[in-house]
Amino acid sequence: MTTDEVPRQRIVTRPTAMLLITSVGAMSAFYLLMPVVPLYAADTGADGVGAGLATGALMLGTVLAEFAVARLLAGLGYRTVVGLGLLLLGVPALLLAASPPFTVVLAVCLFRGAGLGIVVVCGAALIGDLVPAERRGEGLGLYGLAVGVPSIACLPAGLWLQERFGFAPVFLLGAGLVLVVLAAVTGLPARSTRQEQHGSILAALRDTDLARPAFIFATIAMAGGILLTFLPLAAGSAATALLVQSCATPLARWCAGWFGDRYDQGGLLLPSVLSAAVGTALMVFVPHQGALLAGMVLFGLGFGAAQNVTLSLMFARASRANFGQVSVVWNLAYDAGIGIGAIGFGLLVHPLGYPTAFALTAAVLFVSLIPAIKDRRKSDDGHHALLGFAGRLQRRPPDQP
Repeated sequence: MTTDEVPRQRIVTRPTAMLLITSVGAMSAFYLLMPVVPLYAADTGADGVGAGLATGALMLGTVLAEFAVARLLAGLGYRTVVGLGLLLLGVPALLLAASPPFTVVLAVCLFRGAGLGIVVVCGAALIGDLVPAERRGEGLGLYGLAVGVPSIACLPAGLWLQERFGFAPVFLLGAGLVLVVLAAVTGLPARSTRQEQHGSILAALRDTDLARPAFIFATIAMAGGILLTFLPLAAGSAATALLVQSCATPLARWCAGWFGDRYDQGGLLLPSVLSAAVGTALMVFVPHQGALLAGMVLFGLGFGAAQNVTLSLMFARASRANFGQVSVVWNLAYDAGIGIGAIGFGLLVHPLGYPTAFALTAAVLFVSLIPAIKDRRKSDDGHHALLGFAGRLQRRPPDQP
């Protein structure tokens, strides 16, 4: 059997399947409540500032937990830590059903954020470890579908349920979804198959090759946090717009993984940033329905592609033993971006209004094209992809078309 005839290794194994089930349940609960909790915070009399603080508290809890995940994994292993994350994400949501005051809402968001941080860091590190290196982009794309597809149903469903039945049923459903998938945790590996190196996160951030894609992705995540938090307040047709974005994001993430494995991991970095920037710029014309939908399609495509491209690049630039560290840095960029964006936008929108605040957000994304161009110039991914493609052509048997 020649090298070209060797079958490709499987992506989906039992541990991978259990990880995907766990991720679907956790992210379904997250997206169901993501646009609803800020609405509840605003409804308590805190207005736009309160909505931003609710999302900011969620992301603060996420970021703080992410710093602790490596130490928790070293002592407890994946099964116990992921189970703890699911409990933190689900149980505090039960308190929201009791119509608590705003301060309690912020505390609940903080604890739920910690649970989210644990689950997503463990998930990204595990999928990078469980799938074969030559299919890592596809594996990350499949994981992206698991964490992204729930948003298709749950973002608009949360708003729809809240409008018809009130806040409490949505909060109870969000808690229940997380608790249902706890059984899948038993199918996760107790420990990683590799020897972990729990290096300093600050050291990873000082590594330009890792920090640059993380920073680029943080700016896009910032816009994502703004749109998820404030679009329901800025536009009456937010449910449809969020559905459109939720469909585009996981599809783009999977397609970017397929493309990266076969051609060039970094080739979609610039287009993804540009697409997200143009999509955000169209939010200036909210509540115009055409601009709103077109903007969310473009943003969703850019957001999804950037998720896969940046994480793939960071994994490719790190040793396998440091995948946990890379996952923490990437998720910090994701969650810190969402939190900073929501809080900052909440402070700006009252004095400036939605169109101007959206324009400033788009300007930040356009500026992030500069480090994206620099990263592309310094990356050898394109050169290596061309050499690999040429090598496969040379090894192809003469009778093969």
